[in-house]
Amino acid sequence: MGDTRASAVSAVVIGIMTVKNYSLGQVGDFEIKQLRIFKSVVDNGGFSAAETELNISRSTISIHISNLESRLNLTLCRRGRGGFALTDEGRVVYEMTNNLLQTLEEFRSVVNDLSSTPSGMLRIALSDGTSLDPRGRFPQMISDFCAKAPEITLQTDVAAMADIERMVLNDEVDIGFIPYHRKLEGLEYIHLYSDDCHLYCGQTNPLFALSETELTDEVVNQYTAIEPGLKPNEQATEQLSHMSLKATAYFYETRLAMILSGKFIAFLPEALAQPYVEQGVIKAIAKDARFYHLGVAAIVKKTTQPHKAKELFLQSVHSVMDA
Repeated sequence: MGDTRASAVSAVVIGIMTVKNYSLGQVGDFEIKQLRIFKSVVDNGGFSAAETELNISRSTISIHISNLESRLNLTLCRRGRGGFALTDEGRVVYEMTNNLLQTLEEFRSVVNDLSSTPSGMLRIALSDGTSLDPRGRFPQMISDFCAKAPEITLQTDVAAMADIERMVLNDEVDIGFIPYHRKLEGLEYIHLYSDDCHLYCGQTNPLFALSETELTDEVVNQYTAIEPGLKPNEQATEQLSHMSLKATAYFYETRLAMILSGKFIAFLPEALAQPYVEQGVIKAIAKDARFYHLGVAAIVKKTTQPHKAKELFLQSVHSVMDA
């Protein structure tokens, strides 16, 4: 399937170049830099949104894209009052750019692994709350890893569980840290700890004053609740299916803020909610009936491709968690 798709894309590229009667010639560092900028613009949906990621002005980005278009003798995108949009040629070049940059990254990674001193970059993505949860011991993992591989540059990001799974599978990041309720084919899950998630309300929510006997399913299900924005495990899905879901919030921090508003009820990990319970500003409701279990794991892609930095970090994961 991949070869067929690549052949189709190549055919389109050849067709474009034939129509244009133009040969690109050598592709050097400058063109690769411009292609990275082009990719960032597309990924962010336009010039303005790419400014922060690239840390250059919109006018400079525009110059780079114009120069790239001149170099390729192609119009890659339309920009104006109608917004940003790729041309047909731009979509092909974008896909080929992704392939090219991924191949370059794989080349860099393999060459770095040949060195006796690990170097290069390790990319880590974390779901919110995992980096500072004391049970996950992420700071200790970082300390242990940096002592083993001081020359490696760490790049970290925060994303939702489903996005992190996709990024690991697509080699966009090397290691992910996620709460998980499923195991995807192609990923290896290293279990770190488990969470008990309970249903919480804020102190200004009418449910806060009710006793446990008063918190029947009929009563609780009348109040507006938050869904996580992805399909949770079966235990949680069953409970959410009967609730009045009128908001979506994946990240725990945002969910907590909405609970504190008094207008919403939602599930949170017990360890994350505990400090706010102790302050008396939120409480678990129907605690014996409204809960589910959630695992937290480090995930990596199953592959035979050597990756020394990733292997060293996984050693740190195991040594820290087994200590």
